Amino acid sequence: MALILIAVLLVGAGAIWWAYNQFRGEPTNSVSVVGSSTPKADNVGQLTLDTTKNYGDKYADGILPVGDDKLVTDAPKTGYVYTCSQYAQNQNGGGADTRGPWFTNNNTEYDLNKKINVQGSKTWSASFSNKVSGDTRTIATNDLPDHHTGIFPILSSDPAYQYDRNPNSITGQTLTYALAASPTYSSTPHCMGGEAGVMLTGVALFNGFDAGARDAGAWEIQDDCSGHPQKDGEYHYHTLSSCITDTSVSKVIGFALDGFPITGPKLGPTNILTTSDLDECHGITSKVTLDGKQVTTYHYVMTQDFPYSISCFRGTPIDPPGQHSEGTSQQQSQQQGGQLPPPGQLPPR
Repeated sequence: MALILIAVLLVGAGAIWWAYNQFRGEPTNSVSVVGSSTPKADNVGQLTLDTTKNYGDKYADGILPVGDDKLVTDAPKTGYVYTCSQYAQNQNGGGADTRGPWFTNNNTEYDLNKKINVQGSKTWSASFSNKVSGDTRTIATNDLPDHHTGIFPILSSDPAYQYDRNPNSITGQTLTYALAASPTYSSTPHCMGGEAGVMLTGVALFNGFDAGARDAGAWEIQDDCSGHPQKDGEYHYHTLSSCITDTSVSKVIGFALDGFPITGPKLGPTNILTTSDLDECHGITSKVTLDGKQVTTYHYVMTQDFPYSISCFRGTPIDPPGQHSEGTSQQQSQQQGGQLPPPGQLPPR
């Protein structure tokens, strides 16, 4: 009888806790990480991290270079995004259309400390899984983050509205990424479209441009977790999210569309990698903790400065889920006569 009473109490407590979380609107991120991968011997790049070097803290003052129009279409180049086609210039999807007062030095730089964020705080029921089986890493997400977001569409009462009138709402997605669990490094990189990968917060990662090949980190106004939605409601980052707490260079925080890991830039509090420390695809080879094991592998690095993340692919990328009309490889670009939809137009924000 006592055992039955205890069981009833436990079930009742669980129901109360569930209802409490639903009422509060806290994220109920369903996370599972199953299986592990073993990197191939040939998945290391030519540039290796020097753990004895002090790379410095180049942007400690928050003044960052503006990366407008820093794209190439013929070959990769450090600090530029290697795109599969030209961008349609001066597009406007109802978003950022006014240069904010954080631009400085003849608009060649912007002060991150002066840039405003979209106001508000909303939480979501996030769902995310990361499973490795054989040669495939399968990441499934509803694209709702495990952290809060701002209020979108941007309200007319929000100070951000005078600079960026993002009209889009955040909506759940059904995204499944079937990635290479042990991608092969290539010395001949692949060009890229608008989407770059997926972060372990459950959120899609786009390249560093807005729709018109402007620096998205400088122009567009994100919430205080560095995200915002595009026209289909897909919440995404262009830059390193301020709500990712561990941004060390050995910590995997996401995966690129080619399967290689994405890490943060920090070796220490004042020892932080920047774009100039990385190869032309924004990556480096070092030891990281991957699926619970320490391995040496090539990986991409999120940085404070443009292009912020992946700028070309070292492995063979998949098409972003739900966006198969936008190619991601040089081969696709050639097959379509080099006339892919402009990267960043799909998605357009």
